[in-house]
Amino acid sequence: MSEINTPYAVRAYSPEALKGALRKMILIRRFEEGAEDCYTRGLIHGTMHLSIGQEASAVGSCMSLSDEDKITSTHRGHGHCIAKNADLGKMFAEFFGKDTGYCRGRGGSMHIADVTKGNLGANGIVGGGLPIAVGAALSAKRLGTGAVTVCFFGDGANNEGAFHEALNMAAVWKLPVVFVCENNKYGMSTSTERSTAVKNIAERAVAYSMPGVTVDGNDFSAVTEAVDAAVARARAGDGPSLVENLTYRWRGHSKSDRNRYRTKEEISEWMDLDPIRQMTELLVAHMIMSEAEVEALHDEAARVIKEAIEFAAASPSPELGDATRFVYTDGAAA
Repeated sequence: MSEINTPYAVRAYSPEALKGALRKMILIRRFEEGAEDCYTRGLIHGTMHLSIGQEASAVGSCMSLSDEDKITSTHRGHGHCIAKNADLGKMFAEFFGKDTGYCRGRGGSMHIADVTKGNLGANGIVGGGLPIAVGAALSAKRLGTGAVTVCFFGDGANNEGAFHEALNMAAVWKLPVVFVCENNKYGMSTSTERSTAVKNIAERAVAYSMPGVTVDGNDFSAVTEAVDAAVARARAGDGPSLVENLTYRWRGHSKSDRNRYRTKEEISEWMDLDPIRQMTELLVAHMIMSEAEVEALHDEAARVIKEAIEFAAASPSPELGDATRFVYTDGAAA
């Protein structure tokens, strides 16, 4: 196969990096399935927002990032955490409300953060990560660290005021931030066709004098090509970009969602575009992995998730007397 016809990811990344990317995508899928099972069995309380079907967007968008680079996430952020090298045991412990969790059991599914890996946190507020990402990028520019911030947000956030304010400020100050919209077609139960005037959310980039591109968010290579270019542009001091990853969540908005606004046919059509299957076919076709090696990754992921859940279940709960510790308000520890 000629170089020009070889997918970007195969040209840009080593076989080991691509194997690691598929491993992360499989871990995200298994993690979400494990979380769903724990919720069904009553081991996890509250709610959660699963990203099954969106694995290529999370992993592909983080491929060119280091621990020094930052991300901000969303309420559907488990995949982003894993793409940024999170500890799965600590993630499950946070779900279980245990003291060994990332936020010592105080945050739960929607508020996992790991600053040591550059993950500034998931956010239960729609669009809440956008201004935080701009602040992180401003800090990086002022301090001259060379770090880039990737800001994940959903299609529902693109109609929030914070979206427009964040893009405008980032463009005015030429900040090193990449805005990654994970457009899974629905903000809760409202389709983008009913809520957003433009056909593609990336078209809104032109209003803020930045590049905007829409790609197949289930195609790992397409995601990496678009986000890598945006990250390189940001590192070079040329300012922000907007990348729209068209993808789809297989499950409902949250665990209370009965999916009455989507047809079974629509869900089935998107499941046929499974990003993990597409990534597997890419690596097998280019002789980077064998089918047996891929199967071994699935087996390993099942074992890793089982061990992470066991760690969480065996971890201690917070002491009642510590209820107000490690909780922050007005910039000071309570």
